[in-house]
Amino acid sequence: MTNATLTDFIQLARSRRAIRRYRDQPVPPDLLNQLLETAAWSPSAHNRQPWRFAVLNAPASKERLARAMGERLRADRTADGDPPDVIERDVARSFARITGAPVLIVVCLSMADMDSYPDPRRSLAERTMTVQSVAMAAQTLWLAAHAAGLGACWLCAPLFVPELVQQTLKLPPDWEPQGLLTLGWPAEEKEKTRVPWPSRVQFLDR
Repeated sequence: MTNATLTDFIQLARSRRAIRRYRDQPVPPDLLNQLLETAAWSPSAHNRQPWRFAVLNAPASKERLARAMGERLRADRTADGDPPDVIERDVARSFARITGAPVLIVVCLSMADMDSYPDPRRSLAERTMTVQSVAMAAQTLWLAAHAAGLGACWLCAPLFVPELVQQTLKLPPDWEPQGLLTLGWPAEEKEKTRVPWPSRVQFLDR
């Protein structure tokens, strides 16, 4: 990798933002396919490539998922004893985020091709490796989208209701929803900061 290429990547990584507002403009299918193919080149445990992507473009599909998740969110928050007005704002915000993007990608994991073990310790490690692999693919997808000029945002809500998401979208039984990636042409700009990186690093051999 040349210095110029590294500089370009550093700029790409540092300028990526979570974008929640999008223009009413479709993402070309060829570009979307290219992004998904790029994500498929991410590293994975045993090279098993356990990621699965369910892509929603139709407004009706996104609304169906958003309403189902919103109903569960409302029920959970009500059981927590939260004020009704706060709950409704939260539900409305969730609905807007899920339905407001031209493309919604449900990022899932599958254990179908992963190793199996008779003991809980190694089984848990194998599952953790699978989660890590899927997360790396999602990051690759996000960075590729950013490089193409698209905006994206990662929503973790499916972790709270994986069965609901799976059933609502009629996903294969082994597809376990991990998150939602909203995708589209950005209609906002954001600036972010980070804590100084040395505060998160230890050089053990220096």
